[in-house]
Amino acid sequence: MTAKTQYISLKTLGEGSIIDLTSKVAEIVEKSKIKEGTATVFCVGSTGAISTIEYEPGLQKDLPKILDKIAPSDFPYSHHTTWNDNNGRSHVRATLIGPSLTVPITSGKLVLGQWQQIVFIELDTRGRDRQIAVQITGE
Repeated sequence: MTAKTQYISLKTLGEGSIIDLTSKVAEIVEKSKIKEGTATVFCVGSTGAISTIEYEPGLQKDLPKILDKIAPSDFPYSHHTTWNDNNGRSHVRATLIGPSLTVPITSGKLVLGQWQQIVFIELDTRGRDRQIAVQITGE
């Protein structure tokens, strides 16, 4: 079995940024020459998340609205008291969505549904420079 790791660098605008990574991950898979295996996409950091979504304007508006109901901005997060950085909601939201995604690779291609894209979701309250690790394993 072979493992190959590459990184995708991102500069985000802050909370609510949703960035489609699908083509970049597909390019990394293609360059890896692995035909059967998995691609793991991992956000290095505790206030960002990786998931799949139909990357279209309606859902790009809906997801932040729903996250604000699940982990609202005006909740008295203990994290704020501890660190005085006002991003407790960012950490909670990132924990709920998760930092990584594993996608099967078959015949050298990502196995994704027609409307399914791999996305990075910026949950921090400010713009960030991000590193996304993409590890391809298989044969």
